[in-house]
Amino acid sequence: MHRAVKVAVKGRVQGVGFRPFVFMIADKYKLNGTVQNNMDGVKIFLEGTHLAILAFLSDLMDKTPRLAKINEILVEDADPIYATDFSIIESERSGTSHLVIPIDSAVCEDCLNEMNDPNDFRYQYPFINCTQCGPRYTIIEELPYDRPYTSMKHFPMCEDCRNEYEDPTNRRHHAQPIASPKCGPKVSLHDYQGQEIDSENPIMDTINLLKEGKIVAIKGLGGYHLCCDARNEEAVLMLRNRKKRPNRPLAVMAASISAVEKFGVIQDEEKSLLKSPESPIVVLKKNQLFPLAEGVAPKMSTIGVMLPYTPLHHLLFTDPELDCIVMTSANPSGMPILFKDEEAFQYLNGIADYYLVHNREIFHPVDDSVVQINDGKLDFFRRSRGYVPDPFTSEKDVTGIVAFGGQQKTTFTIGRNEQIFVGPHIGDLDNIETIQHYQQELEHLLKWIETPKSIAVVDAHPDYNVKNLVKEYRFAETIEIQHHHAHMAACMDEHQISGKAYGIILDGTGYGSDGTIWGFEILHGDTSNFQRMAYLQNTPLPGNEKCIREPWRNAAAMLIYLHREQGEEWARAIFPDKVSEITILSNMIGNHLNTVYAGTCGRLFDAVSALCGVTKISTYDGEAAIQLAELVDETMIYPAYPYALINDELVTINFSDMIKRIALDVIAGENVSIISGRFHETVVQAIVAAMDILQCIYDDKKVVLSGGSFHNRYLRKRITAELTKKGFQIFVPEAVPCNDGGLSYGQLVVASAKRSVNQCALEYQLK
Repeated sequence: MHRAVKVAVKGRVQGVGFRPFVFMIADKYKLNGTVQNNMDGVKIFLEGTHLAILAFLSDLMDKTPRLAKINEILVEDADPIYATDFSIIESERSGTSHLVIPIDSAVCEDCLNEMNDPNDFRYQYPFINCTQCGPRYTIIEELPYDRPYTSMKHFPMCEDCRNEYEDPTNRRHHAQPIASPKCGPKVSLHDYQGQEIDSENPIMDTINLLKEGKIVAIKGLGGYHLCCDARNEEAVLMLRNRKKRPNRPLAVMAASISAVEKFGVIQDEEKSLLKSPESPIVVLKKNQLFPLAEGVAPKMSTIGVMLPYTPLHHLLFTDPELDCIVMTSANPSGMPILFKDEEAFQYLNGIADYYLVHNREIFHPVDDSVVQINDGKLDFFRRSRGYVPDPFTSEKDVTGIVAFGGQQKTTFTIGRNEQIFVGPHIGDLDNIETIQHYQQELEHLLKWIETPKSIAVVDAHPDYNVKNLVKEYRFAETIEIQHHHAHMAACMDEHQISGKAYGIILDGTGYGSDGTIWGFEILHGDTSNFQRMAYLQNTPLPGNEKCIREPWRNAAAMLIYLHREQGEEWARAIFPDKVSEITILSNMIGNHLNTVYAGTCGRLFDAVSALCGVTKISTYDGEAAIQLAELVDETMIYPAYPYALINDELVTINFSDMIKRIALDVIAGENVSIISGRFHETVVQAIVAAMDILQCIYDDKKVVLSGGSFHNRYLRKRITAELTKKGFQIFVPEAVPCNDGGLSYGQLVVASAKRSVNQCALEYQLK
């Protein structure tokens, strides 16, 4: 029986070889018709026998291309037109966009095999790609995703590429970034002033420069990296000095898994992540040999590693003597990633010795994503290249909600229908350049996603720059969300937790509902509302931000506030070079001068790190806490220090006795690794004891853990284990960062829940 149907496919179905895939299965089942990209996804018209159409639809769902992700397939009967063949037709650009924007993907094995084949006409071509790999989001100027609306529009296809592009049986059929040495982008080598150098083989010359100890800025998929030989201590230290990055760990790129195994301990899950199409930086444990330069990740037991994810990267490792290079984002401190050639030449002058440049324009810069496996589960430090802007699916209609995130590690999130689009990692909104970068990326996605500007969502902190940003857009309504409720809601929504749950939030800084600084809370509630049940006792931060940059001040202030004259004596003993300043701090606290009060996990870790002499001055965000955590053996369970719980209206966690004992242990010369381990376990035991009390109030068994301090492997592992023993069901963020990179996602979730509650209340009143 002859039948005709219209098929609408929604999801990640553009830029992933979906139309050629549809063509192939239509040909397989002898079906006629058309396939077309449009602003809603992919439209298919089919004619043929009923059984053939059923078989086609089965393959459509079950045998999708490597990068495709189908969210919905709609099938309806149509009138036959008795087509005589099946064809891919020109995209339709009218209508409202419901597209999933294609994401960038690491080069596939098929392309690598061709690139390494001397008989292939793309032999050693650094921009080889196909429908299953290569640039997508970073090169798109307009939607739908077609070559004329990408940065590849400047490279007319040669005859060979055109033949592949138009051949429905070829894996490059309608591969928009298709290119070859005859017609595609090219690389060039430039000197420290940005002047092009005459080079027959810029990549081989770059390899030799790296082996000589030079620092080379390399233009990649989403921006520039600064690179040097990771085994060359002198080159690594030179890079640090020039970039003014004294301690923060540098990421490396290794030639292969076998190269990674020379310096890192790698488990199967980590290996899969490294080799995945997303190809993130994966934080691994160093092995005992660790032959790389110590300056790559000083004082760290871990190292961030990635594999080559572009053909250009793979070609950098053709010399076996160079199997690992530093690959760190080429951005001056606090600035967004550099992606324009002229800006790279300007800002990296005095940092880079040479530049390896290509002439394929980057429209949307993206940082590398960074992940770790934490207690057996995926843990995002940064969700960016390879993952954004791929949407999450919501159970609610989130149309018109735009969440602006926070001040640090900022992202934005946009809602459309049942889709939640989290934007790329932007960074800290501390300067005009980063704010402008934020606005550019937000405006692009708002244009592409086409959602009404109904509700803007911002953090409740009165001084965050996003509050000024919102004023530049015409939203019908702006709402403020408490920082830690957003963290809690993000994890709840990810795991589709309905009803009420507990949220244990360990974080650096969040503006509290009472006007103080929160960051060590136990909350109870749902995605629409919450109440604070327990918190860490507040202690002073004389000088406010200065205490964050100089943790020794925080430590001294904590001793003085908690233990008065005796505490001041201990502070003088632990910080003998700061005696006069300690007197000033004491006066500031006593007279309430330029002093705010905070109870946060981040500041607690800072104080203990400084007391132990680990990090007295921080050179990057989180350094003190990270270095303190590095001392802990995750396989051990340490004895806890004493602490107190004060059960009043709220449960107050009081670490006064712990701070006293730590100070005395430091003065007595106890091993700082043991002190750190005992401190960590005290935090664990205090939280578990507080949950014992709170369980008597609300007997909910679901508990979410969030906030940036839950990147700490010991805390996540031990709190999960101890609460699980007591019958609690523990949930942790796995798809979005537990740090402020996931904040905008949580803000949108809370706003959506509040809107639903308000709508229900309105409907009830109307009845």
